[in-house]
Amino acid sequence: MAAATEPNSVTAETNIEAAEAPSQTLAAPTPSPAPAKEEEKKTEASETPSQPQSTPAVEEKGPVSPTGTPLSKLFAELPSIVATVGYTEMWGVELRNSSDVPTCIVLEKFLRANTQDVAKAKAQLIEALKWRKEVQPQKLLEETEFDQAKFGGLGFVTAYPKTESHEKEIVTWNIYGGVKDKQATFGDAKEFVRWRAALMEVSLKELNLASATVPIPPNGVDPYRMVQVHDYLNVSFLRMDPAVKAASKEVIQIFSMAYPELVKEKFFVNVPLVMGWVFAAMKLFLSPDTIKKFHPLSYGSNLAGELPGFGQELPVAYGGKGKDIKEGLTVKYAAAIDAPVEEEGKKAP
Repeated sequence: MAAATEPNSVTAETNIEAAEAPSQTLAAPTPSPAPAKEEEKKTEASETPSQPQSTPAVEEKGPVSPTGTPLSKLFAELPSIVATVGYTEMWGVELRNSSDVPTCIVLEKFLRANTQDVAKAKAQLIEALKWRKEVQPQKLLEETEFDQAKFGGLGFVTAYPKTESHEKEIVTWNIYGGVKDKQATFGDAKEFVRWRAALMEVSLKELNLASATVPIPPNGVDPYRMVQVHDYLNVSFLRMDPAVKAASKEVIQIFSMAYPELVKEKFFVNVPLVMGWVFAAMKLFLSPDTIKKFHPLSYGSNLAGELPGFGQELPVAYGGKGKDIKEGLTVKYAAAIDAPVEEEGKKAP
């Protein structure tokens, strides 16, 4: 998790755009005529090569968004946003000023989620900060032990090395075919959202935006995203089940607000025909551009072919030659009383 920083670091930036503007100096008074000797010295000086100024120009650290861009305008709103909410953490990043790369990444994601509309991005950022302040998803990951019987074996996170670079691809797995009791898992929608949020925080910890040193390129591809896989193999309980529908819609609505532009691709594998209502529900809360990232696949073994960069690293069940997803990371689970619990993945620290 991101190290604690000064909580008022954003509030102190009272005028970010002004701070980015070139500094102005007052005009010096017109000097009185110099003596003849002084004129000679000036002539000699004009004949010698110019020397660098004794005081070097101040070098701005990190990216500086040009004045007038959507990003610079959203940065100008950031002090009032933080003052309104009273909270500065987003996805492990302490929101600062425009010289801070992680903050630039966070704000750019909210802008992209709203087609660069500053007013809409501001409104969504406020709501997301309020939600994180109330729910404290990082603490859910660090301190909460979830019920093994309800959620055990349903979610994992795997980091795969990319074949073309030293970066890693992060995949979040939701194994809905592993649900043993649909009422226990989905009956309390708020509890289900808390579990899904904790699992999302495992992925964010692997993404580690707080350590990013390169901003999202203007009008370029966002490299700070992950892949999500929802596996519905052997699912037979989803046919219009009210509890499942309520929990699913709650997650879709909250995640589209609180975690925008973090998913690069989302695959729904081993999808039964009765799952059509899920995609219909998504269209109510997500933008058309986001919907384009969603890919239903009838067979899980086809997944590796959809991810050519690291597909062979996936488990055999998904068309690769890699390790089982249960060897990945997951959230903390409380041990069942008077019964040993098999370890179903490495618990996130």
